[in-house]
Amino acid sequence: MRFETPLVPARLIRRYKRFLADCTLEDGREVTAHCANPGSMMGLAEPGEKIWLEPNDEPKKKLKYGWRLVDHENGHFTGVDTSVPNRALRAALEAGEIPELAAYDTVRPEVKYGENSRIDFLLTGPGLPDAYVEVKSVTLSRRPGLAEFPDSVTARGTKHLGELATMAAQGHRAIMLYLVQRTDCDRFALAEDIDPAYASAFDTAQVQGVERLIYGTRISPGGICVDDARLAD
Repeated sequence: MRFETPLVPARLIRRYKRFLADCTLEDGREVTAHCANPGSMMGLAEPGEKIWLEPNDEPKKKLKYGWRLVDHENGHFTGVDTSVPNRALRAALEAGEIPELAAYDTVRPEVKYGENSRIDFLLTGPGLPDAYVEVKSVTLSRRPGLAEFPDSVTARGTKHLGELATMAAQGHRAIMLYLVQRTDCDRFALAEDIDPAYASAFDTAQVQGVERLIYGTRISPGGICVDDARLAD
């Protein structure tokens, strides 16, 4: 998945009100960018960090920049836009690039299910049980090489686990897919200390038949795509 508009480098001044970030462009101008990430962004929103913004000229948008990447300035990147994983994963699913799900020939995004919820992807194929795929963007890393989820308490995520478990009980496949938007991690774990309720709900869901997949990403200012190898957990 390539970014629609070439990204421009900037330095972060501050992130505030969750969805806003003041930044300094290379020419010295200060701009406010939209931050499409409702999480805590622990370790990713320090003043002075090098970041990458996507400009836009859409008249309906008040903010003319969107914050897409953190550049760790050591060859590694983190993708901070939580809408990107679904777009990148959809391309991978449609191309049959996720081996565990490659047999499915129909990929439908945002299908209603459960209690007033929408599953990220519903996969169907002849002779196969329907596969309900929920996607979570993973950006937290507190130890070298280890990615963790969540980075804050997520009641919504806990609800999704319960709904996936219900689908599994009905004979469908139910998959929680964690997409790690960091290029500096090769392992994954649940952040039990941050949200014990979520970790407990996941253990229960797994016993009830919910599958777990963890995939990494390849990230550059040009775009983000799903890596072809699973991460260890």
